[in-house]
Amino acid sequence: MKKIVEQNMLYDFYGELLTEHQRKVYENAVYHDLSLSEIADELGISRQGVHDLLKRCDKIMAGYEEKLKLVYKFSATKEKVNEIKKIALRIDAKSQDAVLIASIANEILEEL
Repeated sequence: MKKIVEQNMLYDFYGELLTEHQRKVYENAVYHDLSLSEIADELGISRQGVHDLLKRCDKIMAGYEEKLKLVYKFSATKEKVNEIKKIALRIDAKSQDAVLIASIANEILEEL
């Protein structure tokens, strides 16, 4: 399950940097849950070709993440905003400022 979430996050951030062909194969495998054989038949390539392409896509996107750290920064930011929200409500849940801070934190979380 963790690998699927990681694949989805990497694709969300770096999928547009793949070629159209790579995106199509990757989406069919990850999002549409097609088998390697089904993808191979659809695209007229070998099953091994699909397997190799998926591994290459994973490696490409992992390389982007290693250099750019966008998924890491996104996750860290989300955790920090959640912590701000908790602290604001813990300080004084009835305070208008605390409620405003928690509200802003919720808006940021929704946008992420």
